[in-house]
Amino acid sequence: MSGSTVRNERHNRRLTSWAVRTTAAAGVAALALTGCGSTKDSGSAGTSGGGTGKVGVILPLLTSPFWQSYNDYVPKMAKSEGVEALKTVNSNSDPSQQITDINNELNQGVKGLVVAPLDSAAIEAGLDQAERKGVPVVAVDVAPDKGKVAMVVRADNVAYGEKACKYLGQQIPSGKVVQIMGDLASVNGRDRSEAFRACVKKNFPKLKVLEIPAKWESDTAASKLDTLLNANPDLKGIYMQAGGVYLAPTLQTLKSKGMLKKAGQSGHITIISNDGIPQEFDAIRKGEIDATVSQPADTYAKYGMYYIKAAMAGKTFKPGPTDHGSTIVKLPSGILEDQLPAPLVTKDNVDDSELWGNTVK
Repeated sequence: MSGSTVRNERHNRRLTSWAVRTTAAAGVAALALTGCGSTKDSGSAGTSGGGTGKVGVILPLLTSPFWQSYNDYVPKMAKSEGVEALKTVNSNSDPSQQITDINNELNQGVKGLVVAPLDSAAIEAGLDQAERKGVPVVAVDVAPDKGKVAMVVRADNVAYGEKACKYLGQQIPSGKVVQIMGDLASVNGRDRSEAFRACVKKNFPKLKVLEIPAKWESDTAASKLDTLLNANPDLKGIYMQAGGVYLAPTLQTLKSKGMLKKAGQSGHITIISNDGIPQEFDAIRKGEIDATVSQPADTYAKYGMYYIKAAMAGKTFKPGPTDHGSTIVKLPSGILEDQLPAPLVTKDNVDDSELWGNTVK
């Protein structure tokens, strides 16, 4: 949901964040409704707009480099997918405003909606409004707890937490590590936190997990990390669940305490993040952090447009592998989710030209 500059930090309560390796252009361009596997056209299921009509796109916020990049990709991907997308709407980190935004778009007569939910539970009210008007919705980055959506376009957030756990566990034989968590009202925050905690317990029993519930708020992360470091100056590792929000305050806090040591130096604290933004890549190159998990701003936009066009045409999908390197799964709620891959980025592959974070300034 990416140093990183975050305005109005006190309001960033629902940033979900997010990362992944983009699929090679030739591969993603070839996704067709009549493709193989789970992306095969399963027939019509009550068409809404015959695949045409205006589409509303609602963002959770624009104070994160990740969502700024996603916002930039939306018109490009809409054009490439043949979707008539309206100008994006920014809900400014306010779940209630997001419901209002959905209603406003519906009143404008949109035939489809692509929404990045701020709150997994609160979004149900907006989804119900859309369903009553027969307007299909595709959710990006966050899966709703309830409500009807045609598809969730999202990376596997459980994998985020597990990859962070395994990376730290392989680098740190024993000692204290902290996870700076997202908002647990968001399924993303829950998935990352629970997966990291469970993985450490199972695979690295010599690590002691400390936790900072930061609610996707950079100022909260900085304040609580400062307090934690006062009590735990022997901290060995940090997992930041959203680089877009936590990168800058974490580095600033460590620097203010004389604890920001570069990789290879004595006293270096091993740090892994989530998002895949350019600022994280720069920090990896400088040795300030060690790794991140790259979340796909570009393919979030691409497949958000792809699936809303399909939904407007009445197309449906089935669980299984796709032809663009991902897997569609059925969530416990019954909703389908296209889980895009999320590669680990370290100093060894940080300059990979296929990573979207290397394609933006």
